[in-house]
Amino acid sequence: MSIKSQPSPENGVDIPAEPGENFIVERIYKAVMEQRLAPNTKLSEARLCETFGVGRMRVRRALLLLSSQGIIELHSNRGAYVACPDKSEAHDVFAARMLIEPPLVRQLAQGAADLNLGLLTDHIALEDAARKENERTEIIRLSGEFHSKLAQVTGNKFISRMMRELVTRTSLIVGLFGTSEHASCPDDEHGRILKAIQARDPDQAEELLVSHLNHIQNGLDMDTRQQPQDDLTAILGAG
Repeated sequence: MSIKSQPSPENGVDIPAEPGENFIVERIYKAVMEQRLAPNTKLSEARLCETFGVGRMRVRRALLLLSSQGIIELHSNRGAYVACPDKSEAHDVFAARMLIEPPLVRQLAQGAADLNLGLLTDHIALEDAARKENERTEIIRLSGEFHSKLAQVTGNKFISRMMRELVTRTSLIVGLFGTSEHASCPDDEHGRILKAIQARDPDQAEELLVSHLNHIQNGLDMDTRQQPQDDLTAILGAG
């Protein structure tokens, strides 16, 4: 018996005939990272069931997982919404990243000889390819993931989990307050950070990372907000 899939008009990835909750989680997470799914968008259980062709229990398990990762917020008697950080939280997120990431890249630079940096090298190549093809949503997703990869290279699962949440919250913040010119990390800055790590120059790596985070934060317009969307089927890729 053949298994049919639903094609995705947005990114060309098929939806399995019976997707599990992890597939649903990753599809929603990717849409958030690519800023196709705006903060404060209502994630209707009925619409998600229709979109993915699954029952309510599977959707509810997926929403619980997303809530535990800080990607969505669950409200009693109101349902699930994509998390919507305010100005105060935006400042807190960047403050947290300033506490974590500069010493993280310093550590990577100090131990570069003993680390497998191929994960970062390959990622930079993907970013360059996406920019060459002007694939905006892919550029946005990869830009955020670079910072998660930095944590992944350390081998510390707790740091990796923390960075994934911070990167996701940053994507939400940029989705809310970012201008079109600052929809992703600036060109070449990731490559320069990696080169400093490869050169075993912790001072330069840390300085570049701090400048990089400041560049992103300074590109935010705190008086502008992206509006929630309601066409989940188009965004998440139903057939």
